[in-house]
Amino acid sequence: MAWFRSAGRKLPWRSDPSPYRVLVSEFMLQQTTVTAVLPYFEKWMRDFPDVPALAAADEQQVLAHWQGLGYYSRARNLHAAARAIVAQHEGQVPGGLTELRNLPGVGPYTAAAVAAFAFDQCVPVLDANILRVVARLINDSQPLHTAAARQHMELAARKLLPRSGGRDHTSALMDLGATLCRAGAPDCSKCPVRRFCQAKSPEAIPAKKPRPLVVLERDLRSLALRKGLVFLIRSAGPRWKGLWVLPPAPPSHQKPVWESTHILTRHRIRLQVFRARPQPGWHPFPLDELPPMPTPHRQVMETLRKSPLGEELRGGDRGHSLPGAIPLDSRTRCPDEHRKPSNKQERKRQHEQHPPRQTNSSQNRGGFVGHGVTAGLPTSHTRQGRRTPK
Repeated sequence: MAWFRSAGRKLPWRSDPSPYRVLVSEFMLQQTTVTAVLPYFEKWMRDFPDVPALAAADEQQVLAHWQGLGYYSRARNLHAAARAIVAQHEGQVPGGLTELRNLPGVGPYTAAAVAAFAFDQCVPVLDANILRVVARLINDSQPLHTAAARQHMELAARKLLPRSGGRDHTSALMDLGATLCRAGAPDCSKCPVRRFCQAKSPEAIPAKKPRPLVVLERDLRSLALRKGLVFLIRSAGPRWKGLWVLPPAPPSHQKPVWESTHILTRHRIRLQVFRARPQPGWHPFPLDELPPMPTPHRQVMETLRKSPLGEELRGGDRGHSLPGAIPLDSRTRCPDEHRKPSNKQERKRQHEQHPPRQTNSSQNRGGFVGHGVTAGLPTSHTRQGRRTPK
């Protein structure tokens, strides 16, 4: 604990660990890193300062504040949890594990984390960082993705619990795993518990589970523009439910006006956008007043808005012509984290299936494609980061 008091991370939900702030942070940190969450958390707390404020908000407001964090079901679940807290607990986040588990979107981990961080309870909290620390302490090299392994780790973690001070104990283990006892090569020389650690080869603990195969997909979308407006539809789900997206496009032999690649879990999605005319059921939005959109589709709109074409469209309908390529630096990433293919063979296979096209050296790869100009697929990927380091 002396190490944690001097080296622990300063986080806004720790400096003020009110139950609502902790609950929001835990929803945001699911599958997402601390670095990505911090700016969203501060803005969220300014606009939704307490449970009643969030419960009273419109879903589109909630999704707009979540825009860019990905996994939007978390936002809808957090919104539903706030309404359940108002309806069932008089607007106060409950402290019991059973009551927490009954809230929408709250599983065993989130319930335990809220109980520990918000209510200082001594309960085992098993995120990836803590699982790695515990596995190394007891020298358990088995993979941790099975139910039996998780149960074994929970028993081991329970033996480490103090009689009081669950908040600091859990925070210390989490920070130890995020900073010193990290994945790969840990910094054992600085570890405050190295005298008790039984790991013989800590860099190999825990064993990694096999990565799932990457599924390749094509996502064809329509770009319909008229008099400074872009036409969108609201996604019915399951992917991006409730967000506004570019309408689907039929297969076409035309050249796409936009190409990019993003990754969602194990799906590598090649987004291709084609010019189209507005259709019934498509809703018009000004380019400067767009509704909540998923990152890949919003990236198309942001590049269009900053382009000469976007400026011209604000002045009137330009039909279906595109005045040359509008560049997008392929290194520009969405707020989601970059992830390369899992191994060299996978990267080689993807390269062979989707070889980069040759482009003029003065042009960036990726982005809008104009008459007689073809831009290759960008190399950047969109993917949600893992929870570690928290």
